[in-house]
Amino acid sequence: MLKIENLHATVADKPILKGLSLAINAGEIHAIMGPNGAGKSTLSYVLGGRPGYEVTEGSATFDEQNLLDMDPHERAAAGLFLGFQYPVEIPGVSNVQFLRESLNAQRKARGQEPLSGGDFLKLAREKAGLLKMDMDMLKRPVNVGFSGGEKKRNEMVQMGILDPKVAILDETDSGLDIDALRIVGDGINAIMRRPDKAVLLITHYQRLLDYVQPDFVHVLAAGRIVKSGGPELALELEREGYAEIAA
Repeated sequence: MLKIENLHATVADKPILKGLSLAINAGEIHAIMGPNGAGKSTLSYVLGGRPGYEVTEGSATFDEQNLLDMDPHERAAAGLFLGFQYPVEIPGVSNVQFLRESLNAQRKARGQEPLSGGDFLKLAREKAGLLKMDMDMLKRPVNVGFSGGEKKRNEMVQMGILDPKVAILDETDSGLDIDALRIVGDGINAIMRRPDKAVLLITHYQRLLDYVQPDFVHVLAAGRIVKSGGPELALELEREGYAEIAA
């Protein structure tokens, strides 16, 4: 579903990714862990198509399409979702307006009819309910005045409404208290744990993986994956840290 081979990328002419390879199949959840500065967020931005991140070597394909040749909106329409570590605020634009326009733009790109206002609100209520988010919050400007946990829950509602094939979630657990972490974890499972979908979780800590059990855990250090294993690898990292593996 998502295949990355020998990926090299720079930011402001500084090499960050240095030969990263990873394959994610439908139905799988992969977690990437690693020390600060390893390139985890850079990987998510490169896959999402953020400007300023230059791929100098290697490839990335999504459903056998060349992901790196696609504009960000084309990647989204193809079914790729990027959850940000720090979701942005958009004053003056309501969540409902933003999400309906986003969804219908993607439906148009896929040759589908737009959802009516009533059908969209029904969908939005269903997905907000999964994240225990009040519909009144969806009427507010995007993320404006939201706590850190509310921003992350709101982003998971966005993911549920857009219904991607692959979700790349960059430190979705940061800023969450215990209750919000459980709600977000349950939401990820309800939306994305399906045989036709896949998830790439980027995290520093084991705690999110208590709720969203990965099939594979990878350690990213110095721009490449240096070790892979099952869920037990995350527990090992929690006990012993990255020093020995990342050396």
